[in-house]
Amino acid sequence: MRLQVCTASLLVALAGFALAASKPHVILFGKWTTVRLFSGPEENHPVELKVRSLFVDGKLREYTFGLPHEITEQLFVVRRILRVNDDLPDEPPTNPHWTWQRDGWLAVDRETGHSSLVNLPDFDPDDSSAAWYRGYVAYCGVSDDGQKLLAVIMHVGRRKPVLRKPLGENSDEAHGVPQCAPPVWQRRPARVTFTTPADHAFTFIVRGRSIATVSEGEDDETGTE
Repeated sequence: MRLQVCTASLLVALAGFALAASKPHVILFGKWTTVRLFSGPEENHPVELKVRSLFVDGKLREYTFGLPHEITEQLFVVRRILRVNDDLPDEPPTNPHWTWQRDGWLAVDRETGHSSLVNLPDFDPDDSSAAWYRGYVAYCGVSDDGQKLLAVIMHVGRRKPVLRKPLGENSDEAHGVPQCAPPVWQRRPARVTFTTPADHAFTFIVRGRSIATVSEGEDDETGTE
């Protein structure tokens, strides 16, 4: 009898664990609200953005802006924006000054409720405009020294770019304003076109981890894991 009771208790406990493990996560966005941030080398150009909160199981996880991109039924990406303490060291912490700063892209898993920042080399939160297609994202990046514009194609989960190609000089005067038009994707075959500030177009066919150049230009620089 005692063995039967213990077995029944164990089965109930295992069933409870199974139900807890399979419980779906509730991922919701809050209401839109307008905030002001400042861009430019001197941070003196006000920009208004509509932002909203990202909640997972009723808890605030992130602040976001823009519309999400659905990669699969389970995974989507969305731009993150940060609320940063703008106090100077000699200012009292009793009444902090908060400011907003644009950040990169978040990948959110509906099954696990986990969110993480997508690896986007050379992505400039203020100057880069990203265009998503499937699990690929194309954008004009900025080199580490701030002097060069780069055509970059990444795939979610990869460490290295599928494409990283110089496009021309970067203008400091245009800080906070994307210098490249958002890349344009087409399907069958999957291909993307970058347009430089000088109106030169470069089109690349994406085949998994490889790139084929369609338009004339310098040889492309590819990367794989």
